[in-house]
Amino acid sequence: MKTAPIVAIAAAGGLIALSAGMWVATQWGRGDDRFAQCRAGAVAGDIGGPFELLNAAGETVSDADVITEPTLLYFGYTFCPDVCPMDNARNAEATDLLAEAGYSVTPAMITLDPARDTPEVMGDYVTNFHDKMIGLSGTPEQVDAAAKAYRVYYKINDPDEEFYLVDHSAFTYLVLPGEGFVDYVRRDVTPEQLSERAACFIDHM
Repeated sequence: MKTAPIVAIAAAGGLIALSAGMWVATQWGRGDDRFAQCRAGAVAGDIGGPFELLNAAGETVSDADVITEPTLLYFGYTFCPDVCPMDNARNAEATDLLAEAGYSVTPAMITLDPARDTPEVMGDYVTNFHDKMIGLSGTPEQVDAAAKAYRVYYKINDPDEEFYLVDHSAFTYLVLPGEGFVDYVRRDVTPEQLSERAACFIDHM
């Protein structure tokens, strides 16, 4: 894992990282859930789904192109002064811990600020965290559709200002090929805890 630069932004206020609780879905408590022992929590309703975005080369990619192995999916933006760098660094460290234990996963980040985070910007940004990390951008409509699919809250503040901030929820989603979304982690989860939980899900695929 490489050291990520933390962007210092002189602006009033700060990033609001929402960490509102999520309710446990009744159906996920049933005995036919093979992942039940891996879950520390679950969300009610449908989370995740298909998306089309742009990779670092500016090519249109779908969720099937991106999620080819267990994926730690995060929504944020490159101008984020503190939360996003820390969360991405945590996900990158968990990726390395899993690799040491024999598991291959991909960390990925979808921007919530496509106006500034072009495909090239995203590609440069994610390489600061991990060689495997995928950075995704797209049109505002594509980004919004992906965010809504994962129930991500975000709000662009004062977009006419040069150093505007984006309020957003701060969860990392574990997505498995052939399964889709299976779990989420809050930002207070450590790399060790994240890697252990992800390994449990992978073992039960």
